[in-house]
Amino acid sequence: MSMTRHSSPTPTVTYELAGGAQIDRHRHPGPQLVYSSSGAVEVRTDAGDWIAPADRAIWIPAGCRHEHRFYGPTRFHCVAFDSGLTPDRDTPVVLTVTPLIRELIVACSAADELPAAEAGRLRRVLLDRLRRSPEQLLRLPAARDSRLRRACALVEDDLTVAWTLVELGHRVGAAERTLSRLFRTELALSYPQWRTRLRLHRATQLLAEGVPVTVVAHRCGWASASAFIDVYRRVLGHTPGTYRAGPM
Repeated sequence: MSMTRHSSPTPTVTYELAGGAQIDRHRHPGPQLVYSSSGAVEVRTDAGDWIAPADRAIWIPAGCRHEHRFYGPTRFHCVAFDSGLTPDRDTPVVLTVTPLIRELIVACSAADELPAAEAGRLRRVLLDRLRRSPEQLLRLPAARDSRLRRACALVEDDLTVAWTLVELGHRVGAAERTLSRLFRTELALSYPQWRTRLRLHRATQLLAEGVPVTVVAHRCGWASASAFIDVYRRVLGHTPGTYRAGPM
């Protein structure tokens, strides 16, 4: 897909972005929350990639070098925080967005329209709610070992191919046991767990771009749409059709 590139965003703001937009790698002195009330936003770092549809947000730690990619027409909200207000994490994390959190994010991302004291109070309430928000397993960790990176790239290239570890090992010059160990030690996931995580990541991108659920299921390697829907519901708590209907 073609990408429209943007420079580093203003820390607290709302953007209207076309699908395929990209914000170049940058960092912020304080932590930041990013949220797409439509479309999907992906955060990429050297440690891995995180993706959030319209009912999830991504917390980005202070000083973390990252870039953004957007899928589907996206209304993108950024909220910046003072580092002293909350303990920070080492890496980004995806958080659940409840209806209240959604409204707080939207209000805070338009904070320039509010008196400074009122905007500060809203951010503190938002932080209180975020502390109670469950973390979501929507991260794709990055491989370091060259053999594991090549194996991951083969799977990512075409999710309709059901590679086994033995087949991947033959292609990258590693034994099945070695690849299995690398998945667990470097990515903290088994190969099947990582592949499911990858498929859901890709599915979130495609759904945001308006691709039909049955087509998404096929492109991401599920045997049927119902199998895809079952996995999606188990991980994300609702069906892809609910996602299509917009923020909850």
